[in-house]
This record gives sequence, structure tokens and C-alpha cells, in this order.
Amino acid sequence: MILAALALGLLLSACGGGSGPAQSGELPRSAPETVGLSHQRLDRVTAALEAGVEQGHIAGAIGVVARLGSIAYWQAVGMADREAGRKMSDDTIFRIYSMTKPIIGVALMTLYEEGKFALRAPVRRHLPELGGLKVMEGDRTVKARREMTVQDLMRHTAGLAYGFGESPVDDLYQEIGVLRGNRSVDEFVQKLAKVPLKHHPGSAWEYSVSVDVQGRLIEVLSGQDLATFLSERIFEPLDMRDTSFTVPAEKRDRFAQMYLKTEDGTGIEPAPDDRSEGYFDYETRWYSGGGGLVSTTRDYLRFCQMLLNGGELNGRRILGRKTVELMTRDHVAGVPRPSGVLSPGYGFGLDFAVHTDLAKSGLNGSLGEYNWSGLAGTTFWVDPAEDMIGLYMVQMLPPRYSDGDLQFKRLAYQSIAD
Repeated sequence: MILAALALGLLLSACGGGSGPAQSGELPRSAPETVGLSHQRLDRVTAALEAGVEQGHIAGAIGVVARLGSIAYWQAVGMADREAGRKMSDDTIFRIYSMTKPIIGVALMTLYEEGKFALRAPVRRHLPELGGLKVMEGDRTVKARREMTVQDLMRHTAGLAYGFGESPVDDLYQEIGVLRGNRSVDEFVQKLAKVPLKHHPGSAWEYSVSVDVQGRLIEVLSGQDLATFLSERIFEPLDMRDTSFTVPAEKRDRFAQMYLKTEDGTGIEPAPDDRSEGYFDYETRWYSGGGGLVSTTRDYLRFCQMLLNGGELNGRRILGRKTVELMTRDHVAGVPRPSGVLSPGYGFGLDFAVHTDLAKSGLNGSLGEYNWSGLAGTTFWVDPAEDMIGLYMVQMLPPRYSDGDLQFKRLAYQSIAD
């Protein structure tokens, strides 16, 4: 399950170490009680984070809880690189994998607001190579009942896959290396166009490469490569200064080590170097909208606060409030979910999971909370009802969702005391 899975100044010293006074334009920091959270109950969050390190489940992590526009809890524990003796720090850079997806969705919707596309328009109008695709049914292909739309791309109902399942279409993804060896986003789409769809568009929710397709759509609609567009339209306006598809040489000493479970499952060990090498390749133009970004806790928190503010941060508007509302509504009610990625009690909007049923989810959150996670365990959620953000940053493959991000989320919510 990929869901949504913690410092302050002297006033907050018992909740965790601080990073000094807020700089101009930085999110302010407040004592938990001033924003309706319990200082003592947040200690449970710290205890859980520290236990994860002490028990050898993770090398280190950062957890953040923000409410009413202020950071009420920020805790870094353990090591960013255990073998090198480098502690987890506030400016550690993480591979955020699929937490790239909501950023791509926001970027694409800026073009929607400029009238560059209609949400229910067929994708082939802008990417002709993805028009007229067949659908695999058993051992034969048939004509799709309808064309995939941009909305289908953004809610994972386009009929695409990821290539990790057990079906003839997934096998074809692996056979031609849809996500391997690409030198541009366009090259990726050209490969994808050679594979039949796994489902008829609109007939099933299947987590897929559709956000990588959104990246190409951005390039075609804007006339810019995806990295440039994101930099100019998202990262620079929001001052997300460490978010990128690459890690420059001068920042590599801040890049967290990736970890894997040991073979016997009793501890963790560094992941192979090939988990990191792509982030240093400056020749490629293969910018994966589905999972290629790196970021910091600070940067991603700014992105989340922009969303919670209705599309604006520090006077810089990225999206209109009604567009954010549209993106964070459930768009897949009643649609079958064969991939099993979404948890019970959650629907899906436009590049976000959306909490729709508290009883089914078993989580002490709020209806309308939206979130997503990354392959290495990073996760975030935004809760408009509580004016609250949670952010958990870690580098662990496979992620320990039941012991990491969901525990953090439950403990963050139990700290509400107003």
C-alpha cells in the first residue's frame, strides 16, 4: 500500500532540536499548544521515530507536523548515511520517487488554467501516438471502447500499467523496457505507444506510468522540457531550492544513503549504487514525472503548504483555489481497482489519494485529506479540515508502511488537543 505514510527554537526544545529562527519567507515555527496540538502527545511521535532507528528498521528519518500555517513539530533522528557517520539533518536530500507525481499534476493543471487543454479531452489531441491504441483481452487485442482522456491519465484510469504485474501487457512493458534506457520523455512515450492497453480507458483504476505521460504532455503544451518548466513554474516561485531531477556535485554530501532490508530480515544494509546513479546523469533528458525528483523536507513542506493555502504561498499563486479543490476530490468512485494499491477508505483525485471513509480506512484522520507516498517510504498528507500537514522522510526499500508512515500519521493525529 502506498499511502500517505516530524525542531524548533527554544520554545520547542523538548519536541526536538531546532534550526534557528525562521528566515524571511520561511514557514513560521510555533509551540504545539498555540496551534492546538499537545506537546506531550507529540513526544509519542518522537519515541516511535527513535524506536525505528534503535530497532534497526531504518537508519534515520525526519518527521514534520504543521498546523494553522506554522511548523509545530520537526524532528530528525538517526543517520542520513550510517556507514559514513553522517547524521540526518534538516537539509538532507531524499529520493522522493512517486511523491514526484503530485508535483507533476500541479504543473499540468497550471496549463489547464491557461486553457491549454480540457480535462475530458482525448490525449490523442495532444499526443497523437497514444490515439487508437488497442486493448489486450486474453491473448488478443480489441478496439478500445473509447479514447483515454487527460482526466484518465491523472486518475490512473487510462488503461496503462507499470509493468510489475502478472499479465501479457506487464510482460510487454518489461520486454521492451518502457521505463529503461530512455534519453527523453518523448522516447518513453514512443515506446509506450507500441504496447496495447491493459484495460479499456475508464474501466479500472490501475497505478501506472500515466504520470510520466503527463510529463510529456506538459512538454508538448508548454514548448519546454519538463525540467525547465518545473523549475520556472513550480520550484522557483515556491523557493524549492533543492528539488530537481539531479543532485549537483556541491550537494552530494547532503544526499541520503538508500537502505535495503538484509537478506535475513533482521536489519538493514546500504542499497547498491545503481539506486543513485541516475541522479547524477546530466546528459539525459529523461525526466521521469512518475518518480524522478529529489527534494528536501523543507522544500516539500512548502509545496504542501501551497496546496493547503488553496494554491498560493508567500504571495506567489501557483493554482487557483477551485483547481486545487477539483484535484483533491475523488474521481474514481465505483471504478474497479484490480491493482490493489489504494487502501480501503480511499479514493483518488488528480494525482492524489483522497480519504473518503474513516471507518473503512481505520485511520483517525479527516474526510477529504489527500496524500501520496514514494517508493522509499517518504510520505505526506494535507488535511484541509484540520488545517494540517504531515511529512515523513526516510530512505528505505521496500518501505515499511505499516510501521513507518501510517504509524507516524496515527500518532500525529492523536496529538490534536483543541
